[in-house]
Amino acid sequence: MVDLVIKGGTVVTPDGVSQADVGITGGKIAALGVLDGAKQIDAAGKIVTPGGVDAHCHIEQMSGMGVWNADTFETATLSAAMGGTTTVVSFAAQAKGERLRDTVANYSARAERGARVDHAFHMTVTDVDVPDFESDLAKLIDAGHRSIKVFTTYNIMLDDTAILRVMRGAKAAGALVCVHAENDAIIATAKADLIAADKTAPHHHAASHPRMAEIEAISRMCHFAEYLHQPVMIFHVSTVEGAQIIRDTRTRGVPVWAETCTHYLGMTEDVLHRDGIDGAKWMCSPPQRAQADQDALWDALADGTLDLVSSDHAPYRFDESGKLSAGPNPPFQDIANGLPGLEVRLPLMFDAMVTRGRGGLEQFVKLTATAPADLYGLTTKGRIAEGYDADLILWTPDKTHTYGANDLHDNVGYNPWEGTTVTGWPETVMLRGEVIVENGTSHAKAGQGRWLKRDRIGTTV
Repeated sequence: MVDLVIKGGTVVTPDGVSQADVGITGGKIAALGVLDGAKQIDAAGKIVTPGGVDAHCHIEQMSGMGVWNADTFETATLSAAMGGTTTVVSFAAQAKGERLRDTVANYSARAERGARVDHAFHMTVTDVDVPDFESDLAKLIDAGHRSIKVFTTYNIMLDDTAILRVMRGAKAAGALVCVHAENDAIIATAKADLIAADKTAPHHHAASHPRMAEIEAISRMCHFAEYLHQPVMIFHVSTVEGAQIIRDTRTRGVPVWAETCTHYLGMTEDVLHRDGIDGAKWMCSPPQRAQADQDALWDALADGTLDLVSSDHAPYRFDESGKLSAGPNPPFQDIANGLPGLEVRLPLMFDAMVTRGRGGLEQFVKLTATAPADLYGLTTKGRIAEGYDADLILWTPDKTHTYGANDLHDNVGYNPWEGTTVTGWPETVMLRGEVIVENGTSHAKAGQGRWLKRDRIGTTV
């Protein structure tokens, strides 16, 4: 006997897909098979998958441009839960001159107050010259913050010497280094040329981030990883060439992994071509690319070159608090980059991979839950297996939903996927055995989410 049985669903486990009951005791998965329990949830006709793990989310954070994003932990994690994501990894972003220990302490307090789902943090390093940088970094890694983010562009970038310094510290303490990899000089040159030619509408943003900026920086970071044999995660790969660099690097045994994001798999740069300033809603960096890039990214997911799909949730309202902070008709260089994605990631990927057959059910689970949990050291997440947290989604596979103009549960005020219809819907979502979403209603409470200490980093998926 167990406390709760999820009865009669089609369950995706590490061993495959089967009809099985899932038994839950004390918030953990206790058994799989034909089970009895004092309480049951009927899952007949449902597909049961692990709760989603979104390892790239910007929550309650200031951008490099000095603009606060729209979401608090309370609103972002409500949105996450409504879309089936039960674990998020967001960014404790260091301000210039701030000790890293203070960055993490302040950010932890925000999460503890508001998070409705479980969470961990990447430490975003922007200043290695603060007091006690190496010792703070080592202590924080040892305390369970096992991933670090660095930028190779923007006003929060590190130069190559500083990036190698961070990588050495991560190697010594056992952490993964994540990189926003674009070449700053190429972007600056392209941007200056566009501005000089008075090409400053939102759709010119795509040309301001040439594919060569990504190609060069990904290659350089892969060589850094090879030189130090330090595990590196390349964030938001958007180009066919970037994927090929990852593929070639991995054949040499270099510990490099890479992700792409939902918007690169389902959008091209055409989304930026809107009347007036409206294209600003879809501006992100790197920008959406061409159809050939989109196809290449799907191929790279299929052959294992790319390891996972994240949202890169970067929420800014389309008003003076966000996208239009520089005025009602700003040039592209003054518009905050990013779009919401936490809530739509899983339904979009389920529709593409399961309903439309672009990968199948097991691959869907791997890319959206198992692989991110494994790579980031979330040892109780991402699997339906005994001993793992009972984070579960019950999908109604034939239910369709068409996204509206403002139907998400974040604080952004618009949905960049408006008009998109998906088939397959997360009707019931559970966090550690407790139902937090049921038939479109949230029961998730602010502060319910737990911080997840990570005792190791993954090296294989």
